[in-house]
Amino acid sequence: MQQQPPQQQCLTMHKEWWLSIRLIHWSMVFSIFTLIITGFYIARPVTMIAGPTESKFLMGNIRTIHTFFGIFLTFLMVWRAYLGLFPGFHARWRDLLAWTDIPNLITQVKFYLLLSEKKSKHEYQYGPMQALAYSGLIVLMFLIILTGLILTGANYHAGLTLMVGNLLKPLENLMGGLARVRLIHHLVTWGFILFIMVHVYMGVWSDIVYKEGTISSMISGRVFRKTE
Repeated sequence: MQQQPPQQQCLTMHKEWWLSIRLIHWSMVFSIFTLIITGFYIARPVTMIAGPTESKFLMGNIRTIHTFFGIFLTFLMVWRAYLGLFPGFHARWRDLLAWTDIPNLITQVKFYLLLSEKKSKHEYQYGPMQALAYSGLIVLMFLIILTGLILTGANYHAGLTLMVGNLLKPLENLMGGLARVRLIHHLVTWGFILFIMVHVYMGVWSDIVYKEGTISSMISGRVFRKTE
């Protein structure tokens, strides 16, 4: 009996990410890396510059860079939240609810752990684990921005920054004072580092297994889906 040839699979290109989403993504990447580097330096300075004391303003410059990118990250989050209101950008907030389908989440966990060959359903823009990770990232973003605003407001005595600091003063007291706020800020930074490691690993893993161009899609905006 003549065997039938295996059914061919073709790859079709799909528009996945709009330019605005890609700009936000890479701007956040640059901002977060800059904030992590400058933040660790502020927490533990390691450089001593020779010369007159009056010319030593390295810490001040580092703090200015850290504050600037902290504010920039805040505006990026506001921009991202705004785009999430429009389905045309493929970045709706409802897509973050994919992890609430617990059976589907368990299916994807088993697949990633190589315990099952069954793939999870993909009814949302994100998979269940991806949605769960991004939900956690939003919590981290909220905490890092909130504690950052409190710490920044404590260093200024006039202007908008002081007003924000005074507005958040009750929350600062609720957290246990500036020392506790600084500790939370530092711990959340390690949460970002953990997220980055997992995010990069899962992106590479998905590219190897699915071969859909997951990583390159955040540059080109396009992915490749398999069709029978």
